[in-house]
Amino acid sequence: MLRYLIEKEFKQLKRNKFLPRLILIFPCMMMLVMPWAATLEIENLRIAIIDNDQSPSSQRLVHQIEASRYFKLTGLPTNYDKGIATIEKDQADVLLEIPRGFEKEQVNGRPASTLIAVNAVNGSKGCLGSTYLTQILSPQSSASIRYQFNPHLNYKVFMVPALMTMVLVMLCGFLPALNVVGEKEAGTIEQINVTPVSRFTFTLAKLLPYWLVGFIVLNLCILLAWLVYGITPKGNIGAIYLATLIFVLVVSGLGLVISNHSATMQQAMFVMWFCMLVFILMSGLFTPISSMPRWAQYITYANPLRYFMEIMRMVYLKGSSITDIIPQLGTLTVFATVLNSWAIYSYKKQQ
Repeated sequence: MLRYLIEKEFKQLKRNKFLPRLILIFPCMMMLVMPWAATLEIENLRIAIIDNDQSPSSQRLVHQIEASRYFKLTGLPTNYDKGIATIEKDQADVLLEIPRGFEKEQVNGRPASTLIAVNAVNGSKGCLGSTYLTQILSPQSSASIRYQFNPHLNYKVFMVPALMTMVLVMLCGFLPALNVVGEKEAGTIEQINVTPVSRFTFTLAKLLPYWLVGFIVLNLCILLAWLVYGITPKGNIGAIYLATLIFVLVVSGLGLVISNHSATMQQAMFVMWFCMLVFILMSGLFTPISSMPRWAQYITYANPLRYFMEIMRMVYLKGSSITDIIPQLGTLTVFATVLNSWAIYSYKKQQ
């Protein structure tokens, strides 16, 4: 009986001309576009510089700032009033004023003071801009800095594994959420309800096709990450497949629970989108969990996306093995057991 139900699911996928294309196109778009857009790196900050010293030292500083990829020199105003006007008119993000006697102070061995004015409408942009500029202005030190796990500070290395997680959530969560409720609206669910199919068999038949879809999507994402960005797992790739096996069951089980409790596709889509929005924002995708308020950090413990994202980044960046991710795997297993048991129980089979 299970075989025929699974065959039915694949036939439904095949009849729908849009879904097979979505399963292939959506991961490609996410992997090819999002790593360039979903970045917290700030580059090409517009800077205006007031050079009141006009000395060789101040000119070298101007050229050094101009040569940085983080700044784009947009003007050389002659006084502070004209300089601050560039920020007010949104012609510059940062204003640097080099005072008279700048070179003289350096020659005498004293720290030369400068003035930095930053447009802080975007707080993160303003903070990073002032930090970049302060690093350029600070004297050189003899400290040796080594960046572990991401030596080139490439933000894509951090984002690409997390985006794979998002792709799996969106496809393997939304599609099951629309499956059962779609059959309710079409009336085909009544034909299954009059058969001797058990709740467990029915739920398993709904899960297995999307389990296979999850692995197809994962392989496509891994291939694109390698071909486009040169990013490959530093650890055991088997750990990724094992974690995916469990995680797809988690999100598909959640989708089936929502579908069983929904009367229309619009209702299922709204509830699923609400859950996904909360999961993504509180998973550590963009904002580190340690930077969240304490009450929000407690909520993230109930977020399965957090644990799978930790696994992906640990394997890709740190080279972690299966033994290193056992705590996360154990938590995901609990989520999978609870949600799929709920999905089986919530399916109301009417004879």
